[in-house]
Amino acid sequence: MLPALIIFIIMYILLLVLPAKRYIVALTAAAIFVITGILPINKIVQSVEWNVILMLAGTMMIVELFIESKMPVRMAEKLLKTVPNVQWAIVAIALFAGLISAFVDNVATVLMVAPIGLAVSKKLGTNPIPVIIAIAVSSNLQGAATLVGDTTSILLGGYANMSFNDFFWFQGRPGIALSVEMGALMTIPVLLFLFRREKAKVNASVETEVKDKVPTYLLFGTIAALIAASQFPNKPELTNGIICVVFAVFGMIYRAFKEKSTNVFPRVLKSVDYQTLLLLTGLFIVIGGITEAGVIQAIADLFVKIGGNSLFLMYTLIVFASVIISAFVDNIPYVATMLPVVQGIAVSMGVSPYVLFYGLLIGATLGGNLTPVGASANIAGIGILQKDGYEVSTTDYLKIGIPFTIVAVLAGYITNWLIWGM
Repeated sequence: MLPALIIFIIMYILLLVLPAKRYIVALTAAAIFVITGILPINKIVQSVEWNVILMLAGTMMIVELFIESKMPVRMAEKLLKTVPNVQWAIVAIALFAGLISAFVDNVATVLMVAPIGLAVSKKLGTNPIPVIIAIAVSSNLQGAATLVGDTTSILLGGYANMSFNDFFWFQGRPGIALSVEMGALMTIPVLLFLFRREKAKVNASVETEVKDKVPTYLLFGTIAALIAASQFPNKPELTNGIICVVFAVFGMIYRAFKEKSTNVFPRVLKSVDYQTLLLLTGLFIVIGGITEAGVIQAIADLFVKIGGNSLFLMYTLIVFASVIISAFVDNIPYVATMLPVVQGIAVSMGVSPYVLFYGLLIGATLGGNLTPVGASANIAGIGILQKDGYEVSTTDYLKIGIPFTIVAVLAGYITNWLIWGM
């Protein structure tokens, strides 16, 4: 067990110090696990959650077509026409980003909505830095609400064999979506307070023209198909991943006929984040290796030793440890590692794992908002500002990130416990 633990710890340290090479680090660690015999060769394929990989790849391609259609921009412009002043405009854009990110990758959401926030800020003479930060933290928060909203949700869905519907209603009770939305709801007064001085009037117009609505139909069609598939309990393991890929391929074929060019295929395929897919593949193999070596069970036993037999104490430990860790560590490798740990904890305690699964996701996803490097969405938002010539200090971020995170986590933590822990 010790060699597996050492390899795993070294991998995690390298993931932190070499963020641009994370996929190489994970794949190298996976290769070491296989070469040393810790993970038998015949268990490599079954260690990888192929349904998760296919879902992510398909969703990324559909989102690219959705962005190209300019529908998100037009939706944001229409939204701005309904608000009375800059204060509510900022809140509305942040909530709009959150709504989109429940169904679209968080980074893609920031890339869609941040340019609107930047343009509105310039037009109204408002500092764009807090506006873009508000968009980033809001998009990061809502990603955990649905099966397709964030990589961490897809990981949970794949590991616990949960369907799209299960995130809303599961085993006769509200799923994790309600806890996330309660967190989002409680952040509205926080944002209103933070932007209380922005009382200038908004004069917005709907200028963006959407010439093709098919990508929008494809996005909603994918979601509808995932919902429909969730009604069948004994469906094939790769069902959700195949649905996402089929819709993506159909979208590319449609665009190729529309443009009368095959250039759409390399363009959309280029939008896929292959490094994330390779990172996850490597992590799945590593997790399979440490599970085989007994490391996961040992970590679970340690948590049980600290938390004792109290489910509430264990739940609290998982949520707030996840918040702190995810403030500095990317939540994808963290959640991928912790899912089997949480499962082991639940087995050791003889309890249902779902309150702990949801607690893990609440802490890890919302905790990423605590610091500017805690989530990819935050890094993307700051990058957009820097590209436009704005310097973003840590203080600028923390003024919004800290109160936003504290309120959202507490609301989600309490709601989830009342539903699943009592």
